[in-house]
Amino acid sequence: MKTYNWATYGTGVIANQLAQAMASQGRKLYSVSNRTYAKGVAFAEKYNISKIYDNPEDVFTDENVDIIYISTPHNTHLPLLLKALANGKHVLCEKSITLNSDELAQAIAAAESGHAILAEAMTIYHMPLYTKLHKIAVSGELGPLRMIQMNFGSYKEYDMANRFFNRNLAGGAMLDIGVYALSFARWFMSSAPDQILSQVKLAPTGVDEQATILLSNQEQEMATITLSLHAKQPKRGLVIFEKGYIEVYEYPRAEKAVITYTESGKKETIEAGNTADALLYEVLDMEAAVSGEKDVTETLHLDYTKDVMQVMTKCRSDWGMTYPEEEM
Repeated sequence: MKTYNWATYGTGVIANQLAQAMASQGRKLYSVSNRTYAKGVAFAEKYNISKIYDNPEDVFTDENVDIIYISTPHNTHLPLLLKALANGKHVLCEKSITLNSDELAQAIAAAESGHAILAEAMTIYHMPLYTKLHKIAVSGELGPLRMIQMNFGSYKEYDMANRFFNRNLAGGAMLDIGVYALSFARWFMSSAPDQILSQVKLAPTGVDEQATILLSNQEQEMATITLSLHAKQPKRGLVIFEKGYIEVYEYPRAEKAVITYTESGKKETIEAGNTADALLYEVLDMEAAVSGEKDVTETLHLDYTKDVMQVMTKCRSDWGMTYPEEEM
């Protein structure tokens, strides 16, 4: 398979993990783009990247760039996506990929017009464990799916300038951690939720600090999701079937799950992949889709990304919660 030139737009934690994933394969990023030039220089020196842009948007017109990884704050994604895709660059964008469904529709249209591939960097769609668990789920050996229970809670100090609580940086639990729980639920549900109920506790800045979400689809599979930015919870996913249930801890980058069979009480441990290689799996799947080696839908799951975004958009609409970019 062809080796592709990757560029990173952003130099934060995820960009560092991306560079490290490349290094694990004896590769390196082709270029780095950042709004603060000095940070781009420091990042390039750290990972021996030769190409840095004086104007960060020059990455979009660099003919040598094949794929761009965007890892800036949520509310900056859409304008960057539109510029990259308009220039025919394939894009893997950090979650949440956009602020809402309308923005995502714009990005998808731009990808189609630019004949480029667009995907959200959602680890759950790429970890080998989930491919294995999906095969077990659809095999029927556990019977029909009944319920999914999801937890994700972090304890963040009340620093209202921090991005987690900052409305001007699209802060809040939903876009930052809720997207993981919803993506997990969508992975196992037979179809997209068509009934969505939720409640919210807002932080003093007006972003969602805590939320509970109830989902149901046409197959009457149900999911409950609890989120918090100010109360620690285990990152646990529980997928409940008629004949057993699957437990997954630390589910965003999980490498192990436990199946308990209801009738016998027997437990079976399922293992696949490596948590440390989460970004590498994303890179490899993206390249396989770009090359045509793998089916784009089956590999990148943009259809699931759309379903999850619709849930998040509906919930925030019900709460009357918007970001400045949505009020223009």
